[in-house]
Amino acid sequence: MADERHDPGIAGVDEGDAARPLVVSLCGTYLKREMQSLHRQIAHLRAFRTVVFAEQVENLEMFPFEPVVAMEKRKEPRYRGNFVKRFWYKHVVKQWPPPVPIGHVGNAGQYYHPYDLVDLLTEWKPALVHVYYGHKAVKYRRMLEAAGVPWLVSFHGVDVVKFVDRPGYLDDLKRVFAEARLVLARSESLLDRLRELGCPEEKLRLNRTPAPLDDIDFAERQPPENGEWRLLQACRLIPKKGLFTTLKALPRVVERWPKLKFVLAGTGPDEERFRDEARAASLQNHVELLGWVGQERLRAEFSRAHAFLHPSELTDTSDQEGVPNAMVEAMAAGLPIVATTHGGIPEAVESGVDGYLVPEKDPAALADALLRLLDDPETLARFSRQANASVREKFGFERQIEALESCYAEAIALADEAPIGTITKP
Repeated sequence: MADERHDPGIAGVDEGDAARPLVVSLCGTYLKREMQSLHRQIAHLRAFRTVVFAEQVENLEMFPFEPVVAMEKRKEPRYRGNFVKRFWYKHVVKQWPPPVPIGHVGNAGQYYHPYDLVDLLTEWKPALVHVYYGHKAVKYRRMLEAAGVPWLVSFHGVDVVKFVDRPGYLDDLKRVFAEARLVLARSESLLDRLRELGCPEEKLRLNRTPAPLDDIDFAERQPPENGEWRLLQACRLIPKKGLFTTLKALPRVVERWPKLKFVLAGTGPDEERFRDEARAASLQNHVELLGWVGQERLRAEFSRAHAFLHPSELTDTSDQEGVPNAMVEAMAAGLPIVATTHGGIPEAVESGVDGYLVPEKDPAALADALLRLLDDPETLARFSRQANASVREKFGFERQIEALESCYAEAIALADEAPIGTITKP
């Protein structure tokens, strides 16, 4: 329930459950529709209690959880000090509050905290704070320091590419790396990127998002008797998903299988462009756009499909995937994968074992892989069985929740060994 602001005894963190340490799950927004993987972590902790603090609260019907506390935004004080610096950080860099002193409010050196996070943390007294997304850790870092609570941060992909060109952001990340007890990432490829950005090796931990694979029905895939193949992709319609590479690959596949359909579930800024280019390529009868779909509908589409596409690619802004959640779930349903050697995808898919991986932005290679799969019923069935088996071994729900809780326990132990104020900062 949102806005149950000052009652640590409401559902989820009752006093009778006090034996389990309390973790604050700190988010910018709880939760956007595409953030289902975060809900799975937050709502299914076992060894820990948790409360959510968020700047904005939305989609509670879709992602039910209690308690969710909407942080209150404070009135911005009138700064005294360098006007040029104030203008630079607020209107040019668009990073507010700034990472460095620009004057003072009241006592010299006192920072403005735009939300009541410090007060909430003082009241709830958590053993640990889990900050979701690295750029949010940059924003909340000084408030966490003021509250004197240990914290860790999880990176999810966009937070290491979207803001890296912002002046001062890399320096801010180094402060985050120094002050966080642990730094989590959802794929090995993202861990590599954090190493490149300067995160100490001893703080890095793999934190795959849990998928409820036990709830997904498996069916071995066989070719359709009438040639009506269904190729599925479920994602946000954004550049890194490789949607236009798929459009360029489809004509060759449709020539061989004229009743084939590419089914795309999701919404996003590239939707209209995708419709226009499909029409321009005379593929409108071979493309079906479902829009955003919930879990029940998505699983129904899994059962109807014969293979799952995910030809992700690095964008001009270096945006890349971790391990796509929809792809993991599709594998559990028995869908062979045709995707790219991009980001965290090879951590889930072994080319020639449970699918085919091809180079990024290569429509010819993508078409070749699809035709090899569709023209070989034995390979289709074998990939289907192996996709189900391998993904359940690597990405099982229980295993990933246990791994996350192990990180929580480790971070709390590290805080006991080195209390707040003893950490060496850059």
